Amino acid sequence: MGQFIKVFLISLLCFALTIGAGIYTYIRFFNPYDGENYTYVENPAWDKNFNEIEEDDLTPLEKAIRTSKRVNILVMGLEGLRSDTMMVVSFDRATANVNIIAIPRDTYFFREGYEAQGQKKVNAIYSASGAQGVMKVFENILKVPIHNFITIDYEGVRKSVDVIGGVEVDVPFHMEYEDPYDDPPLSINIPEGLQVLNGEKSLEYLRFRHNNDWTVGYPNGDLGRIEAQQKFIKNALKKTLSFRLPVILREIYPYIKTDLNLAEMLLLAGDAVNFSIEKLDTAMIPGYTTMIDGLSYYVHDPRLLGDMIDELYGVE
Repeated sequence: MGQFIKVFLISLLCFALTIGAGIYTYIRFFNPYDGENYTYVENPAWDKNFNEIEEDDLTPLEKAIRTSKRVNILVMGLEGLRSDTMMVVSFDRATANVNIIAIPRDTYFFREGYEAQGQKKVNAIYSASGAQGVMKVFENILKVPIHNFITIDYEGVRKSVDVIGGVEVDVPFHMEYEDPYDDPPLSINIPEGLQVLNGEKSLEYLRFRHNNDWTVGYPNGDLGRIEAQQKFIKNALKKTLSFRLPVILREIYPYIKTDLNLAEMLLLAGDAVNFSIEKLDTAMIPGYTTMIDGLSYYVHDPRLLGDMIDELYGVE
């Protein structure tokens, strides 16, 4: 699954917010949110009411969260019942800064009652607990509230890239890979060098980690792919700014599912007018890869992650 192109799409929605009510009129009349076929989150997963907690009982981070204008949105790219892509897009309404925090799909997270090997990875949570379950787990990992969610599928990824005429990428090596058992069967073949990738080739690029015999690929596996995809996002966003956003949104909106309603989008619209590519920052939760019971996991570092979140919220 082309992981970080989904970040491009959620950032694209932030861009779309800047162009006013025309976008929302389109969404309202041509693709209304009716609660069906969505993983609807009735209540925020974050259950702390800071108004009921004494100031002295709050941690420095909780004090910062209480006064912050940040909106944190979970973004997932779904592959069947599993969320192959997971990240949080944090938009500061006060400054129009956008921070994208990637959570590798192999991140270890133990849940009581889900003790099989594959169930200890965060990409298994969606199939068992839906969007709200993933939101709660990410709040547990990041220690911040997650306010909304967005999901997208393969076709939305292809459409988003094709509608802007492709994305320029400097492919670091010849990417070749075949998986006839994937659904649909996966075939990747992209030559090395600077080139413009269309939607289909972008999916291939974003999915690639190594060739079939493991002789060509990113030295650090999925983490290397994440770094490449973050560069892809910025290239895509730069190009997006030169296009008519209503046209783009019309093409991709049918493939996006979200619990953001029109009122919430309109509130964000007024705050996003000062957004620019220079205000976009991408990062990944710090940690390391390791083998646990014969399976590879990514284990996050709570101390370093805490430092990252403190910096995000301006905690000294």
